[in-house]
Amino acid sequence: MNQEISTPIPNFTAQLSSTPRGARLARLLATEQLHSWGMALDPAQLIVAELAANAATHGRVVGRDFRLTLYAVGDTLRIEVADTRGDHHPEPALPDPDADSGRGLLLVEALADKWGVAPGLPPRKTVWAEVRVAPDYDGPRRN
Repeated sequence: MNQEISTPIPNFTAQLSSTPRGARLARLLATEQLHSWGMALDPAQLIVAELAANAATHGRVVGRDFRLTLYAVGDTLRIEVADTRGDHHPEPALPDPDADSGRGLLLVEALADKWGVAPGLPPRKTVWAEVRVAPDYDGPRRN
């Protein structure tokens, strides 16, 4: 008998309101999920906070939610935030030095090993980032 060997991929998805409250909840849920998987919280929780805040601010369409997805494959954690503003693609740029905002994607660019934007079915887009997890990470904790 030939048996398939499968390794589960730790994953988490949540659909959240495109509001500041939804963005905060995304960060809190991601922090709890990473903790339950035994992963370091930084820089992933900072990246989630920035991408979720961008989705709630710049990707917001009234009445439509955004989606947070986390999954780990090997030594890489992938963070995805999908919103319904496919016409608005984020690009990091240096803001005015006196500006109170506009540095989020610069932070993502500095913290992530890779990041980008993937188009989805109209009107969606997904902003994603990948970070390496600690070398001693060997999958989610078992209870």
